[in-house]
Amino acid sequence: MTSLIKTEVKTCQELLLQYANTQGSTSDVQKIVFTEVEGKDVYNITAPFLDEGELVIAGRVEARDSEHSDIMFFIQRGGRWGVREGAPILHLQDPFYTRVAGELVLGGVEIYPHPEQRGALKWRTSFYRGATVASLKPFFKGPDGMKDIRPVELADGSIGVFTRPQGDKGGRGKIGYLRVASLDALTCEAIEAAPLLEGQFADGEWGGANEAHLLGNGLVGVLGHIACFDAQGDRHYYPMAFAFDPETERFSDMALIAVRAAFLPGPSKRPDLEDVVFSGGLVRNNDGTAVLYAGISDAEAQRIVIADPFDQYE
Repeated sequence: MTSLIKTEVKTCQELLLQYANTQGSTSDVQKIVFTEVEGKDVYNITAPFLDEGELVIAGRVEARDSEHSDIMFFIQRGGRWGVREGAPILHLQDPFYTRVAGELVLGGVEIYPHPEQRGALKWRTSFYRGATVASLKPFFKGPDGMKDIRPVELADGSIGVFTRPQGDKGGRGKIGYLRVASLDALTCEAIEAAPLLEGQFADGEWGGANEAHLLGNGLVGVLGHIACFDAQGDRHYYPMAFAFDPETERFSDMALIAVRAAFLPGPSKRPDLEDVVFSGGLVRNNDGTAVLYAGISDAEAQRIVIADPFDQYE
């Protein structure tokens, strides 16, 4: 098992160079085709998960010229993913899921009119839970202005929570962490007070956790993203991963696990979003590989087989 030794802050450019020098093989890259969405884009998807005996993908569905989106649920039919009949439609962006005490927990980003700036939007993370997709009910809303809140059930049954404050505490966005006894113990005050994982992001760059995996030895594998602007103001988002010890709160260096060029060519929502890969979910195989499901250029979804980024920590 690789030890969790954090070294120094690396910029996106330094991580790209490291990835170019050490990347493993990638294979089986595929576009994920969605139907029954009336010409809208589906991106920033979850990995497939089992619900009532069917594999289901939750995806962000929206028009190319809009930020107002729905989370919809899809099942596979003949190699394509069609809308699941009777499934709820949630007026949220960027779905994610986990399981806590056997219960499905699903969330996304809720946007709403900014209370102080006319014509602007604000956001928060909204959470639902239930035995199944059909029974999902809202149970918690995170602090105003915070995306990328990700819970994970730990080995002792308590809940680790990765946060992402922005502003005075987090700049453009940094990862924090807290631990609570149960989902019912979540509060906005506790989330806002969570200390940051110091030394992850260079000034002017940002990132967050997208999905947390409890590893066999009690560590947590974190799938996330790191992002930056270039000199022209274009955005660059890269999928990354690191390991976290919930007992000591030590963590490893992050490493990039894929780049846009590894995926198939395709459209982008805007020209400044061409180099965006948003980590949706990771399915770990038993052979040292994993399948990364990702949103591509804010316009479509793809999947790719990569080396399992968490194998080295187990």
